[in-house]
Amino acid sequence: MSDAGDADATSAYDPSLIDEEEFERLVVAELDALPDEMVDRLENVIFVTEDRPQDGSLSVLGLYDGTALTDRDTYGYGELPDRIILYREPLLAICADLEELRDQIHVTLVHEIAHFYGIDDEQLHELGWA
Repeated sequence: MSDAGDADATSAYDPSLIDEEEFERLVVAELDALPDEMVDRLENVIFVTEDRPQDGSLSVLGLYDGTALTDRDTYGYGELPDRIILYREPLLAICADLEELRDQIHVTLVHEIAHFYGIDDEQLHELGWA
């Protein structure tokens, strides 16, 4: 017989309880879990969470807003930072439990960071990240 405290945490998953602050904590935890070699070269990039894309759709999970390293001529003082945005509501909508949400946040971070490095969607698909 198992205690109620031993119950699987994912069985109590309720996406409505993942508010902006909790979602941001999950994103930070997944960002911290990424390999150093993936994040060490991220320069002048900020990570942002928003509820939905500007068009209000639930089909976009994340966005890289910037100029990929492979497309930059010069990059100097005064440049606005690139942004990697993760959208809370679309991510919550496709996940059945907390573990799946963590996994999808991880995949979305990798996908958008790859765009920073100049890897396009076709290459990501070939690598299994799209």
